[in-house]
Amino acid sequence: MRKLILDCDPGHDDAFGIMLAAQNLDLLGVTTVGGNGYLENVTRNALVVLEKIGRTDVPVYPGHAGPSTTELITAPNVHGKSGLDGPVVSEPKRKPEKKHAVDFIVETVMSTDHVTLAATGPLTNIAAALNREPEIAKRVDGLYIMGGGAYAGNWTAAAEFNIYVDAEAAYKVFHSGMPIYMVGVNLTRQCPVNTEFIEKVRAIGNEAGTFGAELLDFFSHGGDAHLHDPCAVAWIIDPSIITEAYLHVDIELNGTLTRGMTVTDLRFLQTSVPEKDIDLSSTKRWDDPPVGSPFRGKEPNTHVAMRLDYPKFVDLVVNTLSKYN
Repeated sequence: MRKLILDCDPGHDDAFGIMLAAQNLDLLGVTTVGGNGYLENVTRNALVVLEKIGRTDVPVYPGHAGPSTTELITAPNVHGKSGLDGPVVSEPKRKPEKKHAVDFIVETVMSTDHVTLAATGPLTNIAAALNREPEIAKRVDGLYIMGGGAYAGNWTAAAEFNIYVDAEAAYKVFHSGMPIYMVGVNLTRQCPVNTEFIEKVRAIGNEAGTFGAELLDFFSHGGDAHLHDPCAVAWIIDPSIITEAYLHVDIELNGTLTRGMTVTDLRFLQTSVPEKDIDLSSTKRWDDPPVGSPFRGKEPNTHVAMRLDYPKFVDLVVNTLSKYN
C-alpha cells in the first residue's frame, strides 16, 4: 500500500476520499484546512467520517484556518452549515491531535520514504509546508490535487473553488518542482452523482453504505452533482481509472476575471478541443515546431487528468464501502 497523507476540508466529497484512502492505502494521517467549511467544522467532520468507518486509529491534525493573504471563502451552499449536512451524526468521541498539520506533514515527509500527498481542499497547508521545508518537494512521491480545471472553473467562470480560495498557495505549490497530479473540474464533471450511483451505495447495506448514501442524498440536492475529491484519491489507488496528459499549468493571480485560474497550456497536445476528442496517445506537439516557437507551448510540469473510467470508479467506491463492517 502506498503511504498517504490526505489534506482535506470535509465536505461530502472529501468524506468519500477519506473512505477510499482508509481502506486502500496506508493512511498515515488526515490533515485539515479551512475551505468548504471553517476549520473547526471540517476537523470535526474528518473525525466523524473516520469514526463511522471504524478507523479511529488514523490521527487528524488541524491546520490553517484560512489563507494568509485573503479572507476565507466557504461553501455552505454546497455542503450546508456544518460542512457535512444530511446524515444525522453524533459528536466524535475523540479529539484531534495537538500537533499542527504543517508540522506533521513536514516531519513525516522528511523522516519517511515514499510518502504521497493528496490535497482535496485549498492548498494553504501544502504551501506552508513548502515554506517551512522546501526539500519536501523532492521527498514526496507525488502530490495529487483536486483543484483547478483544464478549460474552465466552477466557482467563477475561470477558477475552481479550491484554487480560488487560496490562489497564492496554489502558485507556490505549482512552482515548487513537486511532482503534481491535477484532477480538475474538466475530469470530475465526468463523475456524476445520479440516482443510480446513490442507490448502488445504499444497497451495500452496511453502516458505511448507509452513511455514504445519506451524504450523496444531500450533496446531489435532488439532481445530478459531481463527486470531485475522491477522483484524486482513486487515481492513487488505481492509475488506470484516469487518463492523463502531461502539460504546463500555471496559476493566475492578477486577472480581474481570471484570478485563481489554472492556466493549462494545451499547445502541447495535437488539438485543443474538449477532452473526449483529444488524442492523448501522442505527446507530439503541433507539427513539432522548433524550440522557442510560441506554438510549441511551455514545457510540462503537471500530470493533468483528462478522462475518467466512470464505471471503474463507481465499482471502486462500492467495493471499498462494502469492505467496512
